[in-house]
Amino acid sequence: MSANEKQLCESKIAMKVSVISILTNILLSALKLLAGIFAHSGAMISDAVHSASDVFSTFIVMIGISISKKKPDKEHPYGHERFECVASIVLAVILAATGLGIGFKGLEKVVYAGTENIAIPETAALVAAILSVIVKEGMFQYTRIAAKKINSGALMADAWHHRSDALSSVGAFIGILGAMLGFPVLDPLASVIICVFIEKAAVEIFLDAINKMIDKSCSEETVSEMEKVILDTPEVVGIDEIKTRLFGSRIYVEVEILTDSSKTLIEAHNTAEAVHDNIEKQFPEVKHCMVHVNPDIKDCAEDE
Repeated sequence: MSANEKQLCESKIAMKVSVISILTNILLSALKLLAGIFAHSGAMISDAVHSASDVFSTFIVMIGISISKKKPDKEHPYGHERFECVASIVLAVILAATGLGIGFKGLEKVVYAGTENIAIPETAALVAAILSVIVKEGMFQYTRIAAKKINSGALMADAWHHRSDALSSVGAFIGILGAMLGFPVLDPLASVIICVFIEKAAVEIFLDAINKMIDKSCSEETVSEMEKVILDTPEVVGIDEIKTRLFGSRIYVEVEILTDSSKTLIEAHNTAEAVHDNIEKQFPEVKHCMVHVNPDIKDCAEDE
C-alpha cells in the first residue's frame, strides 16, 4: 500500500468513526434530555448538555484529520500532519473546560446548596444514566481502538471525550441513586472526583500534542528497535548517528550509516536504499527516512 493509499484509508476510518460518534451523541443527548425533564432530574439534564457538546468536539476532529491527511503541496512540502495536533490541543482545552465545569458545579453544590433544595428524581433518570454509561464507554473503546490503529492523536482525544461523558454519567447515576436513597450530597461529591480524572486526561492529551508540534524525538525503545533493523541490513558496518522527530502523528528519521570504504557508489546507494526501505517497512508510522552513507574510516586505515 502506497503512502497516499494509506492516508486515504486512515481518513476513511476516522470519518466513519466520527460519523458514528455524532449520530450516537445526538440520539443519546435527546434521550437524556427527555429522561431529565420527565423524571425531574437536573443531573440528567446537565449530562444531556454534556453529550450534546461532544457533537461539536467530533466536528473539530473531522476537520483536523481531514486537513492533516491532505497531500503535500508547494507551500507545505512536508504535508499537513501537524494540523491534527492543533485539533488535539483544541479538544484538550474543551475537555479541560468540561471537567472544570463539572467539578465547579459539584463543589458549589457541596458548599452552598442545602440538600432540602434538591429534587428527588424518578427511576427513568436512573435507567438513562446506566444506558449512557454503557453506550459512552462502548464509544470510548471503539474510538480508542480506531485511534491506535491509525495513530491519530485527535481521534484519541475524542475517545477521551467519550470517556469523560461516561464518567459524567457515572456521577449522575451515583447522584440520582443517592438522592433516591436519601443521600443527595453524593451527586456533587462524585462530580468533583470525576473532574480530577477528566483534567488528568486533558493534560496528557495536551502535552502529547505539544510534543508532536515541537519535533520531540521518538522513545529510546523505538530508536533502539530502529538501530537493530539498520544494523541487521547487509553491508551496514555501523551507525554514526541517528535522529528522529515526531511530525504530527508521523515520524521522520535521519541516519548516518557506515559501510565498507571499498564499495562503489552504486553499491553504497543500494545499501542506503535497503536501510530506507527496511525502516519504512518495519515502522509504518515513519513518513520518511533519510540515509547518509559514510565510509568506514577504520577500514580505510587498515588498508593503508
